Amino acid sequence: MTVPTVPTRPIAPTVPTRGTVKIDVEACKGCDLCIDACRPGVLTMTTDRFNQRGYRFPELRAGCTACRACAQVCPDFVFQVWKFDTPVELPEGPVPDAALHRDVERQREQRS
Repeated sequence: MTVPTVPTRPIAPTVPTRGTVKIDVEACKGCDLCIDACRPGVLTMTTDRFNQRGYRFPELRAGCTACRACAQVCPDFVFQVWKFDTPVELPEGPVPDAALHRDVERQREQRS
């Protein structure tokens, strides 16, 4: 007698994450200072996406420790950092909704 096997889905690897970062993509000038300052190495610069001014911008991956090094080194104040009360497990890869996109042209028109 053969025992039926239950199909299993591979479990996506997770990464312990102690905090998160919101990135104001449109304020970024792509200087790369944050990439080098990021101690856990969870910030990567985009290569195929650009903000409305034509600059590359950082992308957050799971594993942020909320050390604030990115915010401290950024000359354009594009980072907002939050530390979680307890660490959470996030799937490996980019963190959804870390990048804040805003319509810069619309804001300029409203000021005029």
